[in-house]
Amino acid sequence: MKTIRIGVIGAGWWATFAHIPAIQTHPNAELFAVQSRERSKAEKIARDFRAKNACVTVPEILALKELDAVIVSSTPNVHYAQTRAALESGRHVLVEKPMTLTVDEARELVEIAAQKKVHLLVSCPWHFTAHGIEARRVIRSGALGEVKMISILMTNPVDNLLRGINTSPTHSASAVYVEPRKGSYSDPAVAGGGQIYCQVSHAAAYVTFLTGLRPAEVYARFDHDHSPNDIYNALTVTLENGGLVTIASTAATPICERSFEIRIFGTRAILQLELWRGTMELVDFAGKRTDFQPLEPDQIYPSQAPTRNFVDVILGLSPNGSPGELGLASMEIIEAACESAQTNRCEKIRAVKGPKLKSPNISQSAVVHGRA
Repeated sequence: MKTIRIGVIGAGWWATFAHIPAIQTHPNAELFAVQSRERSKAEKIARDFRAKNACVTVPEILALKELDAVIVSSTPNVHYAQTRAALESGRHVLVEKPMTLTVDEARELVEIAAQKKVHLLVSCPWHFTAHGIEARRVIRSGALGEVKMISILMTNPVDNLLRGINTSPTHSASAVYVEPRKGSYSDPAVAGGGQIYCQVSHAAAYVTFLTGLRPAEVYARFDHDHSPNDIYNALTVTLENGGLVTIASTAATPICERSFEIRIFGTRAILQLELWRGTMELVDFAGKRTDFQPLEPDQIYPSQAPTRNFVDVILGLSPNGSPGELGLASMEIIEAACESAQTNRCEKIRAVKGPKLKSPNISQSAVVHGRA
């Protein structure tokens, strides 16, 4: 079987923690090249992780004729340009979340990948847990009936990164080979924003991953807590079928109390997931409760799974578990939420196809334009 030669653009903290080890342990993958802006750093990473080529620029790594695929693990402000260049060169791409900083950029990347007939994946490890895959199957089988409401609480202790207090990823207990550059998470021009781009990007993509439904409207409020970036987020999302989604998220939490609680309410049953705890249960309206086998600790957040799936997708061994369309759906929520937080209006993305109740006392136009 062919060996997939992979280049890593932005070989920093997360790349050396997750992507590169996944490449090294995959029997049909080769770490062919790494890219970092400093020549000495690129050469050290190449030497330490046994990559054949050390590159400084994106054109330099894309000029390697034997290169089959690229992982873009740089800062969000350059995801679009780097991913676009790689796709246009005919390479398959796995890009870190958030996929881009705007909806237009995300849509263009999805379109280019389709035109070039190459694979585009967004790196969201939650899409590869056994519970996530089974939850998607259960929901799409109709076992819940029509999805009417989803409640999400997501917390993860990255506020020091978002506030620029330090660059060390304190939410991970694992050793850090190289720390993120200063400003990678705290400079809005580099990261796009705070919690909304860094963490809500996971939850926003997960909604469409589970249900197959796209967002239609978003109303959001942010609290920056004296930071240049948002630290607390509260979103109300209306899905295209009229279903309601609430997303509450913050970076300010102890690591021992981080949460990713998801409750999906259907017309026949309720599905409850505790992602950080690795539990899931289904409760139907007759009161029957089905508890799924809890995940082992190393299965809860499979950080290397996106890269492994990336290789398998290229080889035709597995379906794309996290396609670029999910990055686009996530970006639709993020962009609309940022606009809503500024305008204090409900931002419309697309029409609601399903039934939607109107308040007898408030006009629909008042709801849409935030005057309620």
